[in-house]
Amino acid sequence: MEKTINEVFYHRTQKYQDRVAVEKKRHGQWESATWNEYYQRARTVGLALYDIGIKKGDRVALLSENRLEWLYTDMGVLGIGGCVVPIYTTLLADEIEYIVQHSGAKVIVVEDRQQLNKVLGLIEKCPSLERIVVIEKDDIYEPHYFLTPFDALMEQGQQLFSSNPARFETLASDVNPEDLATIVYTSGTTGTPKGAMVTHKNIMAVIHSLDAIRPRYATDQDNSVPFLPLSHVFERAAGHFYGMYVGVTASYAGGINTILDDFKEKRPTIVLAVPRVCEKVYQRILARVKSQPFLQQQMFYWGQKIGIKMSEYREKKQTPPLLLQAKYKFVYELIFKKLNEALGGRVRWMTASGAPTSRDILLFFNAAGIMVIEGYGMTECFAPATMSRLDDYKIGTVGKPLPNVDIKIDTDGEILVKGENVFTGYWKLEEATKEAFNEQGYFKTGDIGQFDEDGFLMITDRKKDLIITSGGKNIAPQKIEGIFKFDPLFSNMIVIGERKKFLSALLTINLEEASRLASDHAISFTTPEALLEDSSFLKIVDRHVQERNNLLARFETIKKYKIIKQEFTQDRGELTASMKMKRNIIVQRYQYLIDEMYEGE
Repeated sequence: MEKTINEVFYHRTQKYQDRVAVEKKRHGQWESATWNEYYQRARTVGLALYDIGIKKGDRVALLSENRLEWLYTDMGVLGIGGCVVPIYTTLLADEIEYIVQHSGAKVIVVEDRQQLNKVLGLIEKCPSLERIVVIEKDDIYEPHYFLTPFDALMEQGQQLFSSNPARFETLASDVNPEDLATIVYTSGTTGTPKGAMVTHKNIMAVIHSLDAIRPRYATDQDNSVPFLPLSHVFERAAGHFYGMYVGVTASYAGGINTILDDFKEKRPTIVLAVPRVCEKVYQRILARVKSQPFLQQQMFYWGQKIGIKMSEYREKKQTPPLLLQAKYKFVYELIFKKLNEALGGRVRWMTASGAPTSRDILLFFNAAGIMVIEGYGMTECFAPATMSRLDDYKIGTVGKPLPNVDIKIDTDGEILVKGENVFTGYWKLEEATKEAFNEQGYFKTGDIGQFDEDGFLMITDRKKDLIITSGGKNIAPQKIEGIFKFDPLFSNMIVIGERKKFLSALLTINLEEASRLASDHAISFTTPEALLEDSSFLKIVDRHVQERNNLLARFETIKKYKIIKQEFTQDRGELTASMKMKRNIIVQRYQYLIDEMYEGE
């Protein structure tokens, strides 16, 4: 059994050789690499970094969008025993500076001029940093002794290979399972990011656990079109490393605007996505349906009910009645086939992991023949700790623990995790590491949950996010937020109410849906943004809020709300790269609106 990801990379290259391993769409064209080419280029990068002074345990930061050079750098650094520090390209310069300085990175590889501008000043500010490697060499508009084009790095590595062809394999074989492979900085939803230390042993534990499940999630006959950033721990663990282990061909999407075209062209069989992606797809479908004539709308809703009933029979492992099967065959051709074809027509399953997802949305995808796999995990577990099985799942839960992962619920409801997948601690943060584990060595996730009678884990909320009202009610805001976001009018929402008499909310509005509703109600407007000041339209918002409230217990209802007139974004630090809200940032930024809602309480 392979013990490091380096062994996996070498063995899969020997097995698949000239078969395409990875490809990436750039400027409308696909750039590809066979397994042999992938390995050779990673080896070249690794040897060059070794030649400029990167030794076992040294950190190399990586600041780039998905591209083949990202993969070459990742596997090259790991191959020489180095430690990769992935950084989201959406981070601001001061956030990048913190990670580079805190990790003690000796080299940072950046993609282009935009990212280079963020890090040029780090040579003087970060004592450990010795070199900046730029992938797009034309973006080096001013030569510096510490700047190296990626092409030049490759040439240097090729020279070292020519003089010592066995050096890379020797260095790779010297890497032990306990050696540090990567430091992944948490997204910082609750404060300063912490660097989670992940070893080769942690990586292999996740891979072996996923591969032990039957039926298997993937085989070497599968292909994917990844669009989540490789800096995202879920994409790197389940997509990149597990995909490599299994032999999946990965065709990285050209960008957020080309995803559907790339799906149609490459026709993936598996898709890794986060819940927000599923929500947005569903909201867009619903918005389009509501713009159609009344009879077509009714046909859609009828078909949706049929599809949901079929999904529920599958979930319970029961055979549907023949009449229902006949109806479903008709509505599949009429409604659901279009969704499947939009994703290439071959998707067997997709994920919606990382946050709660509405049951109705998951049933809708399942009705289209696309099973949605829910799972649970975090950076400290190197992504998945639980997953739904292909033949054993329950919508609304995050599945059962992976093999060899021990999960239990603490007395206060907190989920505790133990296993070889769990990280070794936070980089340079001994106290934070001690606080992260209990006396029995379980990692304290900070999430609240429970197991049902069949052993499926249900996540109810973040421990720190639970709202306790002045009346003593414990309220899970994510449940309420999920119910509101099921309405296409509300693009995002954050519930407020800690130590208050009632709950309030900050809402963002889907302007596309707002425009459609305004037109339906004959409300004239110059721009969609102007509707947020229109009293007639705001009455519509009130009605939609009340409709959502009707689905909640009285103490959970939203009594007051404020509309935020611009979407929450990563650029302003309000969302993480996986589209999770940074509650502390949002609350701090809009505290004045919150104060207005509770004025005089």
